[in-house]
Amino acid sequence: MDRMTTEQRSRVMSRVRGRDTAPEMTVRRIAHALGLRFRLHRRDLPGTPDLVFPKSRTAVFVHGCFWHRHPGCSRASMPQTRIEFWRSKLAGNVVRDRAASAALKKAGWKVAVVWECEVKNPDKVGKRLLDAIKRARPRAPREGRREGGC
Repeated sequence: MDRMTTEQRSRVMSRVRGRDTAPEMTVRRIAHALGLRFRLHRRDLPGTPDLVFPKSRTAVFVHGCFWHRHPGCSRASMPQTRIEFWRSKLAGNVVRDRAASAALKKAGWKVAVVWECEVKNPDKVGKRLLDAIKRARPRAPREGRREGGC
């Protein structure tokens, strides 16, 4: 049973944001400390990735364990009230995440996911970011661009 009234729960949930979250800000700081430069929330890409590394064509999503259903994580618990609503809502998030990742991969992007619970370990996050960027294919030259300089 929920310990909050419906109005209290509504107020709390209305304050949950989709960008500039604490885990996302931590991942940004880690990437910046590693000397990695990135763009934020590119709306022209499927799923609007949280961090985008254009040179290596790598997109990074920072997922909250509850909202994106991190498998095996205790933070991905199911609320005890309005169970059918939450089951549908959270399953829809997972489907949307998979579709965005598939569309990015089809477009030639490398996709990495950093989970909220992993942010406590900056070394692991940094390694994941560096590995994702290293494995990414280099950008193909654009048509009309000359090779070799001028």
